[in-house]
Amino acid sequence: MTFPKIFRIAAGAAFSGLMLAAAVLPSAAQAPTADALKSGPLVHVTSSLALPELAREVPFVVLTPEADAAQVRVEITSAGTPSGEDFTIALTGQGAFEGQNNILKYAAPAGTAPAAIRRELVRMLKLGLVRYALKTPAASRLNLSFQGAVKPTAVSDPWDFWVFSLGLNGFVNGEKTYSSQMWNGNLSAQRVTPEWKVRTAANAVWQKSSYDIEGYAYESRTTGQTFNGVIVRSLGEHWSVGAFLKAESSTFSNLALLLQATPALEYDLFPYSESTKKQLRILYTVGPKFGRYREETIYDKMKETLWGQSLAATLELNQGWGTLSATLEGSHYFHDLSKNRLSLNAEISFRVFKGLNFNLDGGGSRIRDQLALPKGGATLEEVLLRRQQIATTYDYFFMAGFSLSFGSVNSNVVNPRFGSGSGNSMMIRF
Repeated sequence: MTFPKIFRIAAGAAFSGLMLAAAVLPSAAQAPTADALKSGPLVHVTSSLALPELAREVPFVVLTPEADAAQVRVEITSAGTPSGEDFTIALTGQGAFEGQNNILKYAAPAGTAPAAIRRELVRMLKLGLVRYALKTPAASRLNLSFQGAVKPTAVSDPWDFWVFSLGLNGFVNGEKTYSSQMWNGNLSAQRVTPEWKVRTAANAVWQKSSYDIEGYAYESRTTGQTFNGVIVRSLGEHWSVGAFLKAESSTFSNLALLLQATPALEYDLFPYSESTKKQLRILYTVGPKFGRYREETIYDKMKETLWGQSLAATLELNQGWGTLSATLEGSHYFHDLSKNRLSLNAEISFRVFKGLNFNLDGGGSRIRDQLALPKGGATLEEVLLRRQQIATTYDYFFMAGFSLSFGSVNSNVVNPRFGSGSGNSMMIRF
């Protein structure tokens, strides 16, 4: 049986319309022919209620007047109630379907027209008979569709699909010659729908370390505040448009204030609807950023506005053996093309068995765009304690390890546009 690539099945009342398309088979008035016997299951219906629509609406079965010859016996009974009439549809398997039974219920409100009752009974009977037809040659001609498919966001949500997260952490430790304090606060808000993706995150860090060794006392302080945001609008199965936003202050990066807004355009070689299997996204960003520095830079600047652009290609695969994610990204400034950066990051996860993965994660950058370095340089203590960023032409990292996951993996909305982060890594650096 061939199913559509994407479909949703809802339970209960939401099952307001399943349509099954197949070739028309002999009607109830005809005795089963040899060709018919090679197709759908033989069905006998016992009911005091006439269902003239049955032969037309359920063409993937063969209706027979002989109860003993049937593979599925259907008995429809009803009982009156104060609020209307309750119907019971009992399906009993015979022969090859012995033991495969099912009970369906339908409550018709008082005043329901007989024609409407018949239509609903036929619809429910059609659903109940599918399980038997799937085990016959008729399955090759069955198709499944959902009438009035509901979007993931077509529900009542008092939060309008916004998700918020708030965190505050503190860490204190010390000994006779050393003490350290670290405080961190973070706040995030996101709203993800098939049409829009909005992610924002703010973070603040304060750290202090004190040393007292044989009369030598030294105190190290580091502070930083960062806001990252991304807003994306879907433009069909391949295109997306949006912008990255950033604000930052950092003693490590010599930034009194950084403000950045970069419009972005993305194209996915594969349809976004296939994002759970494969993606090849090309992301282009261009825009300005304003920087005000704590100390005069090596280029004799206390503040400046810079324009730049970046281009990134991201490949993501989800295969039976595991997952692969790799991003190649380059950026430069317009005022001086030699001020550029090229980065490659990759992550591979191999499935050992269900839930257990072996992970490799690594990357590196060729760096030619450090414009915010302080003119006065850094002391030995600042270098050793990582209090001050220093000049470099490259960086790299590598990690390896195992991970175990279990529990629910359900997600109502998948939106891969612009990746899973909240900012573009290449365009937020000086």
